[in-house]
Amino acid sequence: MNLENINLTALFDTVLAWSPKIIAGILVLIIGFWIVGIISKLIGKSLKKSGLDGDLIPFLKSLVSVLLKVLVVITAAGVVGIEITAFAALLAGAGLAIGAAMSGTLSHFAAGVMVLIFKPYRIGDLVDIQGVVGTVSEIQVFNTVINSLENKKVIIPNGIATSGIMTNLSANGKLRVDLNVAMPYEEDFDKVKGIIKGALDKVSNKLPDEPTIEIEKFDENNVLLAVRPYATDANYWDVYFNSYREIKKAFGEAGIDVAYPTRKIKNI
Repeated sequence: MNLENINLTALFDTVLAWSPKIIAGILVLIIGFWIVGIISKLIGKSLKKSGLDGDLIPFLKSLVSVLLKVLVVITAAGVVGIEITAFAALLAGAGLAIGAAMSGTLSHFAAGVMVLIFKPYRIGDLVDIQGVVGTVSEIQVFNTVINSLENKKVIIPNGIATSGIMTNLSANGKLRVDLNVAMPYEEDFDKVKGIIKGALDKVSNKLPDEPTIEIEKFDENNVLLAVRPYATDANYWDVYFNSYREIKKAFGEAGIDVAYPTRKIKNI
């Protein structure tokens, strides 16, 4: 028997000896992660029933999931035959290098904890974070999940979310709806103001706060009016579009025609 055959035989014996353990380890990983998924869902349901702060539930659920998955990996390593103490030492040694490489990730975790403590925004709030406007759906261990106005799921790392200006559009309980309406120069302002106010009164979702209706500026063809009703964050766009609709209808009924720019073409 030559050396090559001896090496192949030794390799085959080694693979054959380790195969059951490796297969068992893989099965532990697959079944373990599946069980972790079920446990995470059950924990989420239990936390909701417990009346715990809604902002904490996704965070704790995500944290428990990460810890359980680490335990599954350690268990799989033990099944394969790796000594747990040696594996733990390996993890501790690698932890320093991984920690340095994941310093950004750890800062996202710390930022998530700060968000939960100081609550600059909460689940369900309409926010503007890093230029993304939408509703906060989850505050996870490392990320904040936002459902944008375009119905996109936007995932922002917590460290990035808290590193700039955060605008909580829900914090004050109401939002000012900024509208601009053109009024012809020949019309009386008080008359038009009354027409606009009557139109806004027909907008069902508008808050009862007195709207601002004032002259904003003069342009080449019309007087531009600033019209500012109020709405909740949930009804903002309904009030925005319905206000314009009712004002347009009221102007038509009152016979108010807004001037449009015209262009004269000279004959050469």
